[in-house]
Amino acid sequence: MIEAVGLTKRYGAKTAVHNLSFQVRPGAVTGFLGPNGSGKSTTMRMILGLDTPTAGHATVGGHPFRKLPNAPRQVGALLDAKAVHGGRSARQHLLSLAQLSGIPARRVDEVLGVVGLQDVAKRRSSGFSLGMGQRLGIAAALLGDPQVLLFDEPVNGLDPEGILWVRNLMKQLAAEGRTVFVSSHLMSEMALTADHLIVIGRGQLLADMSVTDFISANSADFARVRTPDTEPEQREKLAAALGEAGGRTTAEQDGALRVTGLPLPRISELAHAADIRLWELSPHQASLEEAYMRMTQGAVDYRSTADPRAGLQGPPAGYAPQGGPPQGYAGPGYAPGPQGGPGHPGQAQPNPYAQQNPYGQQAPGAAPGQGYPPPGPGQAQGHPYGASGPYGAPHPYGQQPQPAAPMPPAAPTTPHHEDAR
Repeated sequence: MIEAVGLTKRYGAKTAVHNLSFQVRPGAVTGFLGPNGSGKSTTMRMILGLDTPTAGHATVGGHPFRKLPNAPRQVGALLDAKAVHGGRSARQHLLSLAQLSGIPARRVDEVLGVVGLQDVAKRRSSGFSLGMGQRLGIAAALLGDPQVLLFDEPVNGLDPEGILWVRNLMKQLAAEGRTVFVSSHLMSEMALTADHLIVIGRGQLLADMSVTDFISANSADFARVRTPDTEPEQREKLAAALGEAGGRTTAEQDGALRVTGLPLPRISELAHAADIRLWELSPHQASLEEAYMRMTQGAVDYRSTADPRAGLQGPPAGYAPQGGPPQGYAGPGYAPGPQGGPGHPGQAQPNPYAQQNPYGQQAPGAAPGQGYPPPGPGQAQGHPYGASGPYGAPHPYGQQPQPAAPMPPAAPTTPHHEDAR
């Protein structure tokens, strides 16, 4: 059994855990829940003697972890699956742990088979995926066949088959009379795995009860009732009858009524007495996630907000930047589609860039509106810098260039090996 009494841990001005007391009993899977930063990992570290409490104490089997004789044979833990020397193989990692604890080598091969890593036992752990690393960490926790096990996010990175395997493993270990303490953020998985819950928020205890009691205490069960959609007066009549009997009704978006304060048999009796036909009468029980969110809504330190994306949205359809073509332009010979959409072939249109030469002047010899680039072979040519003449005047760098000397004929060259191919 794990017992925490008045556990408190401060890091300077930050109080991570405050006066936390609870018990984790054998024979059941106990889920450890809480928002990010609530102190779950710190609590587990104090139980395992990795952090010294500022106040209070934690014991395993009635003794502090540091005073347990041969602790790895009594307590197994997975807190950080990455705490492995990357140069060691999976088998070498487990074998080193076994030798430090006096565990026979044959146990290493047994746990490798349990977690499904026997085929990659000789591979370096640095090449393991996140899920494979989790399996190796679970193997290390099981190595000494301990009676007390602590797991921090054991299904992180596992595929559906691995998650199902971990769930069944936890239940099997608890059925053998062991103490199983599991921290997780997956509410749906905790609902299927845990028998008991310990919930903390901002380092303080919020709940210590069974899963069933936790859901009932932190949620409101209700019934969904639906009358024929073609007869809205029936719904109004039913709502009035339920209200007179002490029930509370709320209209759902799909036309059904959400009823609280009355059991299903009573709702059925009232509808029958009022001669109201029902298309639906179904119970609804909140999920563990809904109950958890309701309890911890005031203890969440990190809340997300909607992304405003201000100023990052693209321009509207058909928007034309100043000095550029409208969206949807498909080049010469295409007519722009409606609202800047794709052009249509066969309808020649002026070049949208023809209004002005990019260098600020009309290309010499070009027809009005033709613009740049200059005309093709056989037509009047103009220098892209604007004026007539061999190079145009004035020269963009302020000097009139001199005619260049003729170039000597190129000497024959050996083809490049890529060109030769």
